[in-house]
Amino acid sequence: MNGTGTERQIASPWQNRFVRPYLGRMPVEGRRFLAWLISAVLLLVFWQWYVTRFGISPAVFPAPLAVWESLYANMADGTFIWDLAVTMKEVLIGFFSGSSVGFLLALVISEFRPIRTILYPYVIAFQAVPKTAVAPMFLIWFGFGIGSKVALVVSVVFFPVLINTLLGLERTDPDQLEMLKAYCGKRWRIFWRVKLPSAMPPFFAGLEQAIVLAVLAAVVSELLGAVGGIGYRILTFNTNLDLAGQFAALLLLSVTGFVLHAIVRYAGDKVVFWGRAKEGSTN
Repeated sequence: MNGTGTERQIASPWQNRFVRPYLGRMPVEGRRFLAWLISAVLLLVFWQWYVTRFGISPAVFPAPLAVWESLYANMADGTFIWDLAVTMKEVLIGFFSGSSVGFLLALVISEFRPIRTILYPYVIAFQAVPKTAVAPMFLIWFGFGIGSKVALVVSVVFFPVLINTLLGLERTDPDQLEMLKAYCGKRWRIFWRVKLPSAMPPFFAGLEQAIVLAVLAAVVSELLGAVGGIGYRILTFNTNLDLAGQFAALLLLSVTGFVLHAIVRYAGDKVVFWGRAKEGSTN
């Protein structure tokens, strides 16, 4: 007890002066962001020190300052802005199309068992095929324009949305189903009042996964063949041995993916306010 009291006496003035006035009133989200920010700053400082200390060539591993200079230059002259617009168009079209396909397919499979028996094995078999293997086929079928990129994004996006929505539909409380069958009886009412609300939290969890996969699929498709986009720019930097430019493009992609994920998560928190706190995200 005395030792504990002594420790409290020693720590208390420092806590009262520095910790409590600032961090004590900060929300949990703010503390987490501050912890991440400190870790990011320490990582960048170590990265810069390591490259400078051991004289690593920029063609092998660029320093953070070189990456920042490349990012600023490509943003200032509009190169990255144009490339990002191309990639975002592919991502958003493919994301909304693939999510719609996955959601509607989950509804059909859940409500009509014969269709599930016939269709579901094909869905699993298609998902087992590596998308990098079918991407060249999409280039042949749809060309080097936006069509092949959207097709690959749709093929990647629809499955997590399908699985998560199907999981939510099949986890409906059986007691609620029995009660509604006794009172209203109609199938569409049961679906609208019980099954669909139950499927919404997993559905948005699937969207959180899908939006990140959409960015990945679009860039992979651009790496295989494109006339624009972040993936095309990364390939150009690689040809010119501009590693700082590649890192800058990857940084831009990371930030874009994070922002898109945050938007989808925020939308999910607003739409399914009754279930998100309990269900959470699958990420």
